[in-house]
Amino acid sequence: MSHDIAENVFRFRISPRWGDLDAMNHVNNATYLRYLEEARIQWLNAQDTAWFDGERAPVLASATVNYRLPIEYPSEIDIELFATRIGTSSLTIGHRMVDAANARLHCDGQVVVVWIDRKTGKPAPLPDSIRSAAERIASPD
Repeated sequence: MSHDIAENVFRFRISPRWGDLDAMNHVNNATYLRYLEEARIQWLNAQDTAWFDGERAPVLASATVNYRLPIEYPSEIDIELFATRIGTSSLTIGHRMVDAANARLHCDGQVVVVWIDRKTGKPAPLPDSIRSAAERIASPD
């Protein structure tokens, strides 16, 4: 697994495992969400700051995955993340999964992540460091 940030996109490479496959020998559709989660965690961990603490933490508010082509085994997949909206307490992260060898699009979509106050469960302001990190991968409009 590797990652890089270039052209306002965070890229994370993953190789599907045998256990990720369904009966049709494709990566199971639910596994796409796990891959996207791993890419988001890798992006957050790549920041030189804590992205959660005893008071605030991110939670997934919504997820949209548009399945375009099955992912076959073996392969290497580049997951691309980019910020499409930076709000007061939420962050909309667009995503694409593309084949590392030929750039074929396997899926695209977006997720909304909301930082919450861990005691109340109510929205909390985005940490300044996460806001800055999201600005570095913001898609140009």
